[in-house]
Amino acid sequence: MAGMKLLLMTPPMTQLNTPYPATAYLTGFLKAQNYQVAQRDIAIELLLKVLTRSGLLTIYALIEQRFEAVDDDELPDVIYAFLADFQRYVNGVEPVVRFLQGQDPSLAIRIASRTFLPEGPRFDVIGDMESTQGDVLGAAFGQLGVQDRAKFLATLFIDDLCAVIQEGVDPFFEVTRYGEQLAASNPQFDDLYRELQNGSGYLDRLMEGLVNEALEQEQPSVVGITVPFPGNMLGALKIAHFCRLKDPAIKIVLGGGFVNTELRQLKEPRLFEYVDYICLDDGERPLLTLLEHLQGDRQQSELVRTFYLKNAQVHFNQNLSLHDIPHKSVGTPSYEGLPLKRYLSLCEMLNPMHRIWSDGRWNKLTLAHGCYWAQCSFCDISLNYIGQYDEAGADIIIERIEALIAETGVTGFHFVDEAAPPKVMFALAKRLIEKNLVISWWGNIRFEKTFTPEKCQLLADSGCIAISGGLEVASDRLLTLMKKGVTVEQVARVTKGFANAGILVHAYLMYGFPTQTEQETVDSLERVRQLMALNCIHSAYWHRFAATIHSPVGQQPEDYQITLIPNENVLFAENDIQYQDSVNTDHARLGLGLKKALYNYMHGIGFDYPVETWFETPVNKTTVPSDLIEKAIALIEPIQNSYEND
Repeated sequence: MAGMKLLLMTPPMTQLNTPYPATAYLTGFLKAQNYQVAQRDIAIELLLKVLTRSGLLTIYALIEQRFEAVDDDELPDVIYAFLADFQRYVNGVEPVVRFLQGQDPSLAIRIASRTFLPEGPRFDVIGDMESTQGDVLGAAFGQLGVQDRAKFLATLFIDDLCAVIQEGVDPFFEVTRYGEQLAASNPQFDDLYRELQNGSGYLDRLMEGLVNEALEQEQPSVVGITVPFPGNMLGALKIAHFCRLKDPAIKIVLGGGFVNTELRQLKEPRLFEYVDYICLDDGERPLLTLLEHLQGDRQQSELVRTFYLKNAQVHFNQNLSLHDIPHKSVGTPSYEGLPLKRYLSLCEMLNPMHRIWSDGRWNKLTLAHGCYWAQCSFCDISLNYIGQYDEAGADIIIERIEALIAETGVTGFHFVDEAAPPKVMFALAKRLIEKNLVISWWGNIRFEKTFTPEKCQLLADSGCIAISGGLEVASDRLLTLMKKGVTVEQVARVTKGFANAGILVHAYLMYGFPTQTEQETVDSLERVRQLMALNCIHSAYWHRFAATIHSPVGQQPEDYQITLIPNENVLFAENDIQYQDSVNTDHARLGLGLKKALYNYMHGIGFDYPVETWFETPVNKTTVPSDLIEKAIALIEPIQNSYEND
């Protein structure tokens, strides 16, 4: 394939505020290998096509037709609100989009007045909060926070419109996920295949137009599509289908997080009606090898971690003779070709870390490949992207930071490591300070004792604004069983050190781990209450534990006193696996209480309530001493020496 050109695409739907980085990583790498590469974010382009006056007029007509025979009092709330106040929706949509793109800040005052935008069901959250907290908007944004207040209200407006689309036009449409129900851990391809055969709806036609436009402009020989999450699979295959229709000669390659995690045992030949190749794990080496094969420079048998169809059967080439590209050699991501100024900066008020995640543009970088710890028993540590650790070094990261600032004009960085290695973080922080390089950055860490108050201050001085890490079950017994390598009291001291340095701290929380008792769950909530009351943690989120086939729990279930219920006849996706726990705790009964408590704690409410009062049904009282965390953080030694003297 002389003159080979690649087009890399991101399908609906991913984050709206910043590009998903997969195509940027590969674009930077392949350009360094002298390939012609272009990239498109179909997710943001599709949404911006819909969120227009003409888009809403079309949606209105489709909804009127669909619900023609439905009485008003039987309409879904979001549809009723949309139809009843349509003129305000259509008048507001384009100004709101411009405002969230940062193009029209003057609109903030009008939005903040709460007289300009219609307020559909998503605005009910304000009333819910005001019923217990009073003027929450005033408390959150004050008299001077007009821009942020307006951004929050505008975000609710966009959420309402997305709910309208999902309820009235396409049930698989979501802001951050697309068609999730059809792809997540589905052992069979049937549902997804059936949906792909159903013909084109309104959103499909828009997407097809965007894909055709990109193909005509770029004239690629190869199209690569990333599938970051389960919900992207349907959109990805529709893009592949449109490419097939436009030019059957184009070779189509699939990769990404969902593929890496869930399609490792792929046996479904029908998937190859839409794609030619599927590559696993880091894409640099598999894609480079595939391109060399398509150019006639390698045999098919030399492909690396790649599925393809041969004689109507799915084949997989591992090829261990070719090593992955070292992290120091993958190059700097490139966002060239992506519409950086058209992304929507949203405001999530309810969770401070979610606010950072969804607000503003972030250049995404990885300090190291894989996880330096790679022991947590709930994690997919058997997979390459976690289990294979390889760091680049601080000087190389600095070069990439400077290159990205020069290309994008953006000085915000999200380090997307599974767990950023402390040694690299500290070295990077010192280099940033030495070079007087002003950036704002955040990332994920382990709450280990290496993060002393001095080191926390060093990171803050270098531009660190937030960190997130796993407290998980907040129980020392279960943390040991998980092989987290931390204790609750250690986490308290580390998080307090970060908080004292002015860094926002987010904790990932988990409930329902094997052998976890109801008492342990209640006690975990009490420890979380103390951590938040004492300003160790500012933001958190409860996740329900799920066993996966790539984790130690899924691979050695006997060590966790569970019995797996095997998935039968898996041809397509496989990751989550059902199991029978030896301890019969009703975790579903506890989930709502955990989330209700956390919601209130993040708003400074309810710290004086006994934790058992948050649950709808009776639970045991906590056994945790009320001063556990207070005593733990009292052991923090004050900063004695400047980090410059380390």
